[in-house]
Amino acid sequence: MIELHYWPTSNGHKITMALEEMSLPYEIHPVNIGKGEQFKPAFLAISPNNRMPAIIDRAPADGGAPLSIFESGAILIYLAEKSGKFLPKDLRGRADVLQWLFWQVGGLGPMAGQKGHFLHAAPEKIPYAIDRYSKETDRLLGVLDRQLAGRDFICGAYSIADMASYPWVVSSQKRDPAVLASFANIRRWADAIAARPATVAAFAKGDPLQAQQATDAERQRNLFGQTAASVASRVGG
Repeated sequence: MIELHYWPTSNGHKITMALEEMSLPYEIHPVNIGKGEQFKPAFLAISPNNRMPAIIDRAPADGGAPLSIFESGAILIYLAEKSGKFLPKDLRGRADVLQWLFWQVGGLGPMAGQKGHFLHAAPEKIPYAIDRYSKETDRLLGVLDRQLAGRDFICGAYSIADMASYPWVVSSQKRDPAVLASFANIRRWADAIAARPATVAAFAKGDPLQAQQATDAERQRNLFGQTAASVASRVGG
């Protein structure tokens, strides 16, 4: 059984998508990040970066003690290897999927996240920051659109690279419906993933939690502006 510590964000959806596609049994343990539950000592024991998602595999392949893993990219690789699905075993196929997985983790996610923050969450509008992250997100979407030309999915066959990128693309589109206007290949790809039963089931897992969202003030306090000192004081308290 996989214990998934989760909240319905883009990074959280990656893992429910993978678990549903791989047919791995799991149970969700909500971590309401807007209300600061990521700072609880029990969660920090499995996710020292005080970020979700994180998992605990209660039945790891080596037969040893339960294994905890944090960081969505690491979790996706672990689950793909555990299930034997969505990560090619041949040298070149595996390298291709991993490089696109890390492209999302190091590029599309952070840039789209910063764009969303400065457009919608920042207490003041900073034109340079909005322009910087909007342009870089657009550039990265252009990279993805070119990669998808002539391919059903990012690396040909459906893989953890697609599961990593899809939630960030749809969250960007939700905030700005015109963001994909010039990216026909991404729109086709996103429609195909949206229609997969596992995607439908994965996103539905987050629906009951949406009503538990924190107030804007709580979210601002718990998600933004944390420092080493502030986190330490919260954990200690």
